[in-house]
Amino acid sequence: MTFIFDTGMLIALERRKRRALEAFQNIVRRGFLPIVPAVVYVEWWRGRTDMREQILAAVVVEEMPPLLCRAAGEALGAIKGSTLADAVVMASAALRGGGIVYTSDLADLTRLQRHFPTVRVLEV
Repeated sequence: MTFIFDTGMLIALERRKRRALEAFQNIVRRGFLPIVPAVVYVEWWRGRTDMREQILAAVVVEEMPPLLCRAAGEALGAIKGSTLADAVVMASAALRGGGIVYTSDLADLTRLQRHFPTVRVLEV
């Protein structure tokens, strides 16, 4: 199973939102490490804090290989109004055969599901 975090999920973890913390704890308890695409890391990072360092220590930051760039770019072309980070998050999950994306931006990522039907989107 693949778990991908978007920027909203990282912010929710940083702010210690109950739903985000519970989801994260359940993922880790099952033996998985959530994936954070590099573009999400960039969008979220505003400087070092202890909490940000703790979050980064518990996730895998994914680089942007060409296949991921192409898949996200195609989604941007297919789903007008989508953002780069959202398309990368969804493409990252889809390229792994599907998975679960945690977000605070349910509407935008749900629109991208038309392009990535194997990806499930959950709100935190």
